Amino acid sequence: MPDPAQALREALDLHRSGRLTAAEDLYLQILRAQPDNPYGLHYLGILRSQQGRPGEALAAFTRALAVKPDYLEALGSRARLLREVRRPAEALADFDRALAIEPRQAQLLNLRGLALIELGRHDEALASFERALTVRPDYVVALNNRGNVLQDLRRPAEALASYEAALAVQGDHVGALYNRGTALRNLRRPLEALASYDRALALKPDHVDALNNRGLVLTDLRRPQEAIASYEAALAIRPDLAEAHANRGCLRLLIGDFERGWSDHEWRWRTPDLAPWRRDFAQPLWLGEAPLAGKTILLHAEQGLGDAIQFVRYVPRVVESAGRVVLEAPPALAGLFSRLAASVSIVSRGAALPAFDCHCPLLSLPLAFKTRLDTIPATTPYLSAAAERVSKWRERLPPSPARRVGIAWAGNPHFKNDRARSIGLTRLAPLLVAPGVEFLSLQKDLRPGDREALGAYPQLRHLGDAIEDFDDTAAIISLVDLVISSDTSVVHLAGALGKPVWILLHHAADWRWLLDRSDSPWYPTARLFRQPRPDDWEDVVGQVKAELMGSYTSYSYR
Repeated sequence: MPDPAQALREALDLHRSGRLTAAEDLYLQILRAQPDNPYGLHYLGILRSQQGRPGEALAAFTRALAVKPDYLEALGSRARLLREVRRPAEALADFDRALAIEPRQAQLLNLRGLALIELGRHDEALASFERALTVRPDYVVALNNRGNVLQDLRRPAEALASYEAALAVQGDHVGALYNRGTALRNLRRPLEALASYDRALALKPDHVDALNNRGLVLTDLRRPQEAIASYEAALAIRPDLAEAHANRGCLRLLIGDFERGWSDHEWRWRTPDLAPWRRDFAQPLWLGEAPLAGKTILLHAEQGLGDAIQFVRYVPRVVESAGRVVLEAPPALAGLFSRLAASVSIVSRGAALPAFDCHCPLLSLPLAFKTRLDTIPATTPYLSAAAERVSKWRERLPPSPARRVGIAWAGNPHFKNDRARSIGLTRLAPLLVAPGVEFLSLQKDLRPGDREALGAYPQLRHLGDAIEDFDDTAAIISLVDLVISSDTSVVHLAGALGKPVWILLHHAADWRWLLDRSDSPWYPTARLFRQPRPDDWEDVVGQVKAELMGSYTSYSYR
């Protein structure tokens, strides 16, 4: 054959011009003559990867590196491919070997950051993107990726700055525009977020994720019909987009369109957030079609504790038609749910399950029973406090001339929208000086700064450290006159116990609270206090304080 170096140049020219078959033939000729030619092996590996033959490509890169261990380009190529085939730990090792040879490789530093994200090592990923930007400050891809990892680290303001820097270099970067919209939504700047999504869609009208997230922002802005139109535009492009179906379902439930809302809501199991919670039992899913007479059905909780408390109300209805009901409950709720119905077998999540014939998640029961607004099973109480726990807490809370109000101000910090729904203790301060009221803190998990702040409110007695579980919380709630809380599991518990509960809601409240209502069809004893504007807790707390003082001058809840 001709000179191998000349043959390699010819093969590369063919490869670059897209004549892959001719390039492949020439690479193979070179390797027949020189089986250990690292360059021929490397470029054949690139070609095999382009042909969709990753196993062969990896073998070629590995042979090239066996011959020339310090071959920087082959290390980079193998690392990229290892990432593509979801082997990030091996990819990271190759990126590190390559960067030990040449540390100032901005592209490899950027890709190394992506591998670290895939390994769940976000702080290290951020450092890798920063290193890439030290080498190349105007590297738009790394600026965008740095913004993404900052979002993952819940630092949306810094993420926004990174996207803005990317757009200052390349104003039409669709990814940065889309991600900028997400950062702005997380910062509760919905109008700006909407504008950013619209700019991305002007450049790429079929960007289904932007259409979906645009729907979320329009929901935040309380423009439900426009939001539905945005979800439907996404679904017209990608009919199986689970997030758009699920989001449209929540929006339909928000506006009271239960008939279509519950059906769309079933798509939640195909979304990335809930797919890990999906239970793939061999037994069939029951959604109300088949009779349950003589059968054992497993009902299982999903998502948050508040969800389980809200929808466990359906269990007695299942008992009416099933041969046997097994309820798998979160361990924190197992004791509370054990008093739901004598015939229900309670199993704590994680324990072995008994035999059963079919199953249903708790949040699918409204679909199974074809629930509409006027058929919500709203009779309360449907849960009860344990008598022995009530006795225990009655001893700790002897009669007092002051009226007692249980309060909570924050939910699960890992909940995606927690920053919007949780108030924080200090923002409740104007309420905590209402005369003639003893406030009992039901907040079991304190946030940073809460413990220090507790001492500033003499009318607030913190019980959270002594609360062992929801049975304790239920017992305390049974002894107070009223519960006041942001949207947490505490409000669901109070409502399920039939206690008066005032729920403090952020501007774009969850679908279960519907739109513009001050009452709840789910909890007859609930009153809803809504933000008139995003993040305006001051107005909400002022309303609650006025109502609290006014109601207690005329009557007591006892």
